[in-house]
Amino acid sequence: MEHLKDKIRHVPDFPKPGIVYYDITTLLLDPTGCREAFDGLAKPFHDARIDLVVGIESRGFIFGSAVADRLGAGFVPVRKPGKLPARIIQQAYDLEYGSDTLEMHHDAVQPGQRILIVDDLLATGGTARAAADLVTAAGGDVVSLAVVIELQFLNGRDKLGDIPTFSALQYTS
Repeated sequence: MEHLKDKIRHVPDFPKPGIVYYDITTLLLDPTGCREAFDGLAKPFHDARIDLVVGIESRGFIFGSAVADRLGAGFVPVRKPGKLPARIIQQAYDLEYGSDTLEMHHDAVQPGQRILIVDDLLATGGTARAAADLVTAAGGDVVSLAVVIELQFLNGRDKLGDIPTFSALQYTS
């Protein structure tokens, strides 16, 4: 899937000066590349008995729902504050350019369910860690994290502890 890197746009100084944004919307424009990314994220988990895929707002919704479909699993959106209509649980976290909070419906994940967390990007690991903490707080078992892009030079896996992580594309610098 390494050739998919050619379909990802790099936007300098977004959302803040000094940050390079890896824009997957250009990958999504290509039907073949998009399908390949969806299939590539799902493939390692076909035999993992995943009950639910948790997708992190907002690009994780795109990839997570497609992966859930391919795995025959349910889908749970993890959102920014104030977007979910029912009772929620929440987790604050730090990112490479600030801090934020994620929320999930309190009853979205049941104890013992096997969860795959999906997002477009793993950078410093704060967002993924917060999502994993929400799943764990609800009693779910985080089987793995799957991302399209991993910025290995930011050492995001360090925040994830023993959570297995699959990345389709890796950038080392």
